Amino acid sequence: MTTQDNQNQNEQPEPEKPSGFTDLTGPAAFKAQMKQQTAAEEQAAEALELGAPHNDEQIVQLEKALAEAKDQLIRTVADMENLRKRAAREREDASKFAVSGFARDLLDVADTFRRALVSIPEELRTDDKILPLIQGIEATERVFLSCFEKNGIKKIEPLDEIFNPNFHEVMFEAPIPDKQNGTIIQIIEPGYMLHDRLLRPARVGVAKTVGASDAHNVDTQA
Repeated sequence: MTTQDNQNQNEQPEPEKPSGFTDLTGPAAFKAQMKQQTAAEEQAAEALELGAPHNDEQIVQLEKALAEAKDQLIRTVADMENLRKRAAREREDASKFAVSGFARDLLDVADTFRRALVSIPEELRTDDKILPLIQGIEATERVFLSCFEKNGIKKIEPLDEIFNPNFHEVMFEAPIPDKQNGTIIQIIEPGYMLHDRLLRPARVGVAKTVGASDAHNVDTQA
């Protein structure tokens, strides 16, 4: 075998690429394909205007490919817009609710302030020696709750409201003749919201109509 034959054997022709494929990938390939299809359509239109011979089947195929490319482009734009909106919502939720665990732990601190103030006997509230301490605890509680509000944490104190299983938890029922069935008559522990999410339900006692049948009992299920 001669040197020329070896060279001819080594130089194999590159396989022909399928129609519509490019060396690019991803969005760049899609843009390149769109550009090629648009140019082909313009050439076909120009050939028709000049009366040049043309192949009807090729024009139909070109128009079909162009329509498919446009449809794919519209779908891609719609998917990207949905992805952008979803990412924006996720970023907003991450920013708003990132402190939910920390905030839930601080609720015990707020409860402790309230229990400390409730446990002080009335006679001590007039004692000049104890009064500054009580006022200090009250001021600390106010500052604490103010920090809660600045960070989107709101207290739920639904006294005299109708029981709502989405925000309240029934701890007991009591027959109260002059109260509507399901009215909250006592707040055992306040609830808290973080923006529009429930951190902790308010634990309450509700009124139960005297002699009410089971069909009229308070629905304590969410």
